[in-house]
Amino acid sequence: MELVTPDVEKMGGTEGIRRNSTLICAPIMADTVDQMLIHMNTAKASDADLVEIRLDSLKTLSARDDIQTLVKLSLLPTIFTYRPTWEGGQYDGDEQSRLAALRLAMELGADHIDVELKAVDDFNNLIRGDMPTKCKLIVSSHNYQNTPSVEDLGNLVARIQSTGADIVKFATTAVDITDVARVFQITAHSQVPIIAMVMGEKGLMSRVLCPKFGGYLTFGTLEDGKVSAPGQPTIRDLLDLFNFRQLGPDTKVFGIIGKPVGHSKSPMLYNKAFRSVGFNGVYVHMLVDDVKSFLQTYSSTDFAGFSCTIPHKESILQCCDEVDPVAKSIGAVNCVIRRQNDGKLYGCNTDYVGAISAIEDSLRGSGVQNGATGSPLAGRLFVVIGAGGAGKALAYGAKEKGARIVIANRTYDRARELAEIIGGEALSLADLNTYKPENDMILANTTSIGMQPNINDTPISKEALKSYALVFDAVYTPKITRLLREAGECGALVVTGVEMFIGQAYEQYERFTGLPAPKELFRDIMSNY
Repeated sequence: MELVTPDVEKMGGTEGIRRNSTLICAPIMADTVDQMLIHMNTAKASDADLVEIRLDSLKTLSARDDIQTLVKLSLLPTIFTYRPTWEGGQYDGDEQSRLAALRLAMELGADHIDVELKAVDDFNNLIRGDMPTKCKLIVSSHNYQNTPSVEDLGNLVARIQSTGADIVKFATTAVDITDVARVFQITAHSQVPIIAMVMGEKGLMSRVLCPKFGGYLTFGTLEDGKVSAPGQPTIRDLLDLFNFRQLGPDTKVFGIIGKPVGHSKSPMLYNKAFRSVGFNGVYVHMLVDDVKSFLQTYSSTDFAGFSCTIPHKESILQCCDEVDPVAKSIGAVNCVIRRQNDGKLYGCNTDYVGAISAIEDSLRGSGVQNGATGSPLAGRLFVVIGAGGAGKALAYGAKEKGARIVIANRTYDRARELAEIIGGEALSLADLNTYKPENDMILANTTSIGMQPNINDTPISKEALKSYALVFDAVYTPKITRLLREAGECGALVVTGVEMFIGQAYEQYERFTGLPAPKELFRDIMSNY
């Protein structure tokens, strides 16, 4: 089957116009040829462009018959790979028969074969220049330790090219998310078709953004967890979550900076909204260790804006060229915009708006009257669990509405510091269970206690919750945490983290795009979730 470069304008189906020619390849790994054929049909139905047949995953191989069957019955163009254990694969037999099988695949009509750089000289000797014109030779190199310097990667690409490769392939490992930038640099400047991946969760951007930088293909799995290399997204996520077919060289990149970050629903929210209005942007998970080096590395205006979550909301403030006065008084930033005219970073805080208005709406809905400041929070005792970025934001927001503030934190000293700045009381978290100065207090958890996977954790005993009229939890995975479940059982109003999440997202979306937030769409997306 001939691999035709997709007609970038005429892609049919639900995906609309296809803005790039980067292919999506489904790795096919199975014990038997029959299972492989089933997976290959699934790949076709999932909108993959081609399949990588991993011969090393088969329990037994009758080379000629099996390869012939796979070539003949494949509904998509093929790459045949027979990865040995010394390059991270499963084949541990002798080299001669491995290379002979790849040669056979080539002769029987494979569209591509993948030969490792370490083995390509032997392979070239075996075929003696007799390569069918329809078959493209991919020469690959895998580094499971780290990502080398730009200079070393450039030398690697030159070495692969010198072997006569039609397509250069290398995969490295992300020790830090900044490693991916070097691979983007190599991809963007490559004069030959190139497949360049960075493995691991910190390397996700390399797999999603390759159409922006001109990569030949990316790998997408048929289902979650069934990967042929660490960090591969599913085909569904590439197409439906990241709008992969719509990405191009001028697509603006946004993302959520945090650690952990894989649980975040922000990419789903923003990418659906971008797609609904045809905004040329993509929003990705960014697992960041060091915010300063991340922002210095991705300094181009193409990296146009970031949401910021635990644990970076305070440290990112120092990296901004300009900070909104409210964010400055809070001491935390959850949204950073890179100005397009001068590349300067502007930081603001949209956290408190979302949470405070959701809490007020809930109180008003239950008949609580506005106090002196026009807010139902006026005069209320408002207990904030956590003294980090989100804790600061909520304490600040509630204080502005006339509430009396108490900060409870695992380390009492941090609680005291924040309480002094805001003007309130401090408690250690351990004392919260016995703290009952009055009834009908408000409680807001801003820590990650109770977040997946630790869903049985809670910051306060059920008994102590009886003193609260309303309990809010910033955690939104799961939507109903143990804290909220137990608060509801005690008769308190509960406000989920989803409300805060949606509220802060409205403002960020408007800052990212300059367009009004599609509030109905945001609510629909999150109600399904």
